[in-house]
Amino acid sequence: MNIVILAAGQGKRMHSSLPKVLHPIAGKALVAHVIDTARSLAPEKLCLVYGHGGDVVRHALAAPDLAWALQEPQLGTGHAVQQAVPHLQAGGTTLILYGDVPLTRAATLQALLDAAQDALAILTVELADPTGYGRIVRNAAGDVVRIVEQKDSTPDERRIREINTGIMAMSTDRLADWLGRLSNNNAQQEYYLTDVVGMAVAEGLTIRTTQPQHEWEVLGVNSKVQLAELERIAQRCSAEQLMEQGVRLADPARFDLRGEISCGRDVFIDVNCVFEGRVALGEGVEIGPNCVLKNATIGAGTRLAAFTHIEDAVVGAEGRIGPFSRLRPGTTLAEDVHVGNFVEIKKSTLAAHAKANHLAYIGDATIGSRVNIGAGTITCNYDGANKFQTIIEDDAFIGSDTQLVAPVTVGRGATVGAGTTVTKNVSPDALAISRPKQVEIVGWKRPKKSCNPRGRGEGGWGRSAAACLESRRPSRKCPSPGGHPAFPSFYPFRFRSLLCVELSQQSLIVILFPSCLKGCAGWSIEATTQRAWRSSMRPACTACVRSGAWLN
Repeated sequence: MNIVILAAGQGKRMHSSLPKVLHPIAGKALVAHVIDTARSLAPEKLCLVYGHGGDVVRHALAAPDLAWALQEPQLGTGHAVQQAVPHLQAGGTTLILYGDVPLTRAATLQALLDAAQDALAILTVELADPTGYGRIVRNAAGDVVRIVEQKDSTPDERRIREINTGIMAMSTDRLADWLGRLSNNNAQQEYYLTDVVGMAVAEGLTIRTTQPQHEWEVLGVNSKVQLAELERIAQRCSAEQLMEQGVRLADPARFDLRGEISCGRDVFIDVNCVFEGRVALGEGVEIGPNCVLKNATIGAGTRLAAFTHIEDAVVGAEGRIGPFSRLRPGTTLAEDVHVGNFVEIKKSTLAAHAKANHLAYIGDATIGSRVNIGAGTITCNYDGANKFQTIIEDDAFIGSDTQLVAPVTVGRGATVGAGTTVTKNVSPDALAISRPKQVEIVGWKRPKKSCNPRGRGEGGWGRSAAACLESRRPSRKCPSPGGHPAFPSFYPFRFRSLLCVELSQQSLIVILFPSCLKGCAGWSIEATTQRAWRSSMRPACTACVRSGAWLN
């Protein structure tokens, strides 16, 4: 038995540089689903007809059991199958599949093959809206006489609801003969594979039809909308299969399987969890919401709290992981290991009953039994060029905010004090501590914020000159009306505005001087714009300011 998979189409409506058949559904390329189903039928020859994006498709799907036939240019489905004929084994049956129809079940295809003994078998389905599909035309006796494409059909034929899925099986030798006689005399000027049905009828060959159990088995993908629709169908099927096996899902509509999963009894999976690659969950495992597991094995009785990410790692039985924990590739946790919030572990082994409950990084380490890793602990395993190992033996206690500079070993039962940087090996049952001695200064005063309007230096005039002006109240160290010997309580509002403005490009600057430019006695002030700072030094006494004489 031969199987031909047609996968040469461009998929213009996908609006993507990625070939249509390589777009993923349930974590795997569309055509990869078809190939896996085809392999389950154990064909002697498996041939894939490719065209658009050829090199990309071949690289993505390369396999020793897959023969490749290039269709260039693409001149229709009949022309595509013609390219595969040289790769087919003579005699027997040939099954024709499509790379963008990913969800057809193996049982459905096997039934079609069984019907193809001494006949041409077509997989058909009745649709409420058959628009766009080729129609199955039958005679008065109910026998199939031909398949007509939508663009070549009459109004009466368009009212037919039974459509051709394109999936068919027939004698390999007859197929090769019919393909050689195809014509492109049609609206599309293409070579239709469906024309072989008319040839079979003309030769008196029986035409049989079979139907899938579910309509979605024959749905294809021509747009991102259809891709999303089939994604949800695939996920719903996976969810239902798991629930039939005894898995409890909080919401089947919010479950994503992008690979393979095996589950023991009484497994619970909360919402928005994603499973990629191969995942195995032991009995009684509980997965909290928003977790991501990729190529992971989780032991019986383990609980993963929300937002836990695990990749290429093994978690032993009765573990407690998360929330917000990350186990990176190469991590192995023994039984009853606790890994808490914001803990990251990479390429490390934690023995039974070890704990790292908060805010830690453990990389390239071997952690013994009953070890406690305090909050803020990190293994400094990388020197910019090479990675080094950290070894912490059984019953050691690592205090908070500890840096373990690898390569280093902490002996059995040793204690590392909080805030320690460990650069040398610690002996068993010893205490290691490297923080400086605490110093206490009695009577120490906290520094106070500067009152400079620009926020720098000493002797400024308050929290904000603008705020002082707005509130009409003195701020800290800010002169108030009558509060300074240079300024009597009746100084004009204009002068107060000069005093209480912020230093900016257009502001006025006020500086006290001991004498008046007009020769008057008493204190004086200098008021000028920042732009004229160097050229307009105009000190004036209070009386002159009040009268406006200082401006002359």
